[in-house]
Amino acid sequence: MGAAHYDSAVYRRLVDGLYTEAMLLADEARGYFDEGGRIEREALPPVMRVGFSCESLKVTTRLMHVIAWLLTQRAVQQGELAARDALDPSRRLGEAPVTEPDVLSNLPEQARQMIASSIDLYRRVARLDAAQVGEVPQVSPARRMQDRLSLVF
Repeated sequence: MGAAHYDSAVYRRLVDGLYTEAMLLADEARGYFDEGGRIEREALPPVMRVGFSCESLKVTTRLMHVIAWLLTQRAVQQGELAARDALDPSRRLGEAPVTEPDVLSNLPEQARQMIASSIDLYRRVARLDAAQVGEVPQVSPARRMQDRLSLVF
């Protein structure tokens, strides 16, 4: 992708849509993990409560990386940042923490859904980030399917 893609109306709509999705998910996650999930968390055994809390931080970290990357894209679109500056490693998508399937499988359903949504959003943005520098993610379709299944079961 060259600098011209930032000016594309389709790319602008894509970034805007992802930004809206990220902000809504961040608000939903905050509400769940800070308020609604508190009762579910307290019902878990002590070790799983720690896992629940760690996963809430991982969701927040994924979403903050996504939002920061999308804000960088918006800055380029608005002429506040040069396209080449968006490729600086400090402005690329930050690395996401990994969710362990065994921890995930023991969490309440709503927490699992929130985690899965944050992972899915992060992966979609990661593909856009990689495409900017001509990288092709090396994740096979079979592995992607296994990852999705592990989030559900």
